[in-house]
Amino acid sequence: MTDFTVGDDCFRLDGKPVRLLSGALHYFRVHEAQWEHRLAMLAAMGLNCVETYVPWNLHEPREGEVRDVGALGRFLDAAGRAGLWAIVRPGPYICAEWENGGLPVWVTGRFGRRVRTRDAEYRAVVERWFRELLPQVVQRQVSRGGPVILVQAENEYGSYGSDAVYLEWLAGLLRQCGVTVPLFTSDGPEDHMLTGGSVPGLLATANFGSGAREGFEVLRRHQPRGPLMCMEFWCGWFDHWGAAPVLRDPEQAAGALREILECGASVNIYMAHGGTNFGGWAGANRSGPHQDESFQPTVTSYDYDAPVDEYGRATEKFRRFREVLEAYAEGPLPPLPPEPVGLAGPVRVELTEWAGLADVLEALGDPETESGVPPTFEELGVDRGLVRYRVAVPGPRQAYPLGASGLRDRAVVYVDGVRAGVLTEESGTLPEPVSGPAEVELWVESLGRVNYGPRLGEPKGVTGGVLHERQYLHGVRARGLRLGAFEAAGAVAAVPFGPVEAAAGAGDAGRTGLFRGTFPIEGVEGIDHAGLELPGWTRGFVWVNGFCLGRYWSVGPQRTLYVPGPVLREGANEVWVLELEDAGEPQVELGPGAPVETDAPGVVQP
Repeated sequence: MTDFTVGDDCFRLDGKPVRLLSGALHYFRVHEAQWEHRLAMLAAMGLNCVETYVPWNLHEPREGEVRDVGALGRFLDAAGRAGLWAIVRPGPYICAEWENGGLPVWVTGRFGRRVRTRDAEYRAVVERWFRELLPQVVQRQVSRGGPVILVQAENEYGSYGSDAVYLEWLAGLLRQCGVTVPLFTSDGPEDHMLTGGSVPGLLATANFGSGAREGFEVLRRHQPRGPLMCMEFWCGWFDHWGAAPVLRDPEQAAGALREILECGASVNIYMAHGGTNFGGWAGANRSGPHQDESFQPTVTSYDYDAPVDEYGRATEKFRRFREVLEAYAEGPLPPLPPEPVGLAGPVRVELTEWAGLADVLEALGDPETESGVPPTFEELGVDRGLVRYRVAVPGPRQAYPLGASGLRDRAVVYVDGVRAGVLTEESGTLPEPVSGPAEVELWVESLGRVNYGPRLGEPKGVTGGVLHERQYLHGVRARGLRLGAFEAAGAVAAVPFGPVEAAAGAGDAGRTGLFRGTFPIEGVEGIDHAGLELPGWTRGFVWVNGFCLGRYWSVGPQRTLYVPGPVLREGANEVWVLELEDAGEPQVELGPGAPVETDAPGVVQP
């Protein structure tokens, strides 16, 4: 039986000292058919371990509807076959720039500020979830011949709270569920974070992008003994819609990695391969020193400027990291697997069919509700997607400003069927006043829930009310259109498509809706990826053969959506484009793809 332990100064495997050279690769951001190649890339870089989070909301989007928890087990099995150990970070909160930090909306909507605390009702749903999930981990622990050597209790808790009762309960729950490998916590190397997030008896680790010596000095003040480990070495960063892209110099990043290893520490490179926020699962942040100011939604790509790019290719950063890690390897490093092959192109796909957004809502939407005030997305059970709110302006009355208070996040507004403007959290009033009587529609989209900081779990939709002058308009009809509704096999067959020419004659209604087209591919075997672009389109979602690539948005910086090769088919392939604001010419472009195209470079030193 293999035994992995935490010694006084290092990790030990069957009593022998071992250094963990780990890289983050999230199974849920990489198509399963590509796991083997991406794991081989990690091994070729010089890593001996892979780390992954587990997003609760992906596996239980609605209470009691648990789906495919076995994906984690299959990924861990793949890691074992690749000769890698595995670190599992099951949450229940994961941050990860993922929708709501991985917490289901039915959890944050119900418990609000009680999440991530000792609250008994919150703990009860966490325990039920962990007892469902953790057998995937327990049966793959190193002591049972599997790859799992470490499991995390919560995640960066010191950045959020200080409920030691909750943390100790969660650690105890992991043990009760059969986790016997060492448990750990991870926090920023600051006194208040380590004080709030550490648990007596558990290994504390630190997260940073540079300044290893200073960071480990702070960690040693809180934990004088035990292995040093940077659990998140931020070798790059993520991007926000409408902001400059973020890059990190490969040589500078390699130097920071070398400094960690020169301290005698273990490391987990975050991210080794970032992948993609498929399915509209990208999260969001709030700006400011305390993450409570302006809203910043995260792009679909999670390339992260990682050493293995979104398309599975080795970058200059990969080569620099491999040079550093090679000095710590036991024997020669394995060769790189073959470079992934992209789709030959370009291929122009004509979108020949269209259905208006109202017709899509009628076919795939949830039942309409009516209430005095606008219900939130959480109250309607909508995680990813949009909600149509309808409300009447009584009349006769003169023209007054009309807007939405507490809007999250973006609304296209129609007055008597005519488009009147786009509202945002920052600009919540229409440019022209509205007289009565009138019928108002607000098509509100969530652009991703906050995944970090005190605004975690904030509700979406019209969270205040619809205001005409200072008067709230009551009697609101609301109907949700969940992205999940498109995932059901054959669901889109219920949408009443017509010829795309009908969109041009539909006035304002034709600027939005679901567009569909087909394209052929010959020789699909061996194609790892493609890139899809929508020149002239504004904002929405794309599916290829029923697989949701994620959100597109003309504000950039991302211009190309990553298409996993395994979703392509020999012969006819189908594309759906759900445009929510202003459609372009009815066509999309497919090609071999490239690292995320950007308008202009930016640099950060995290």
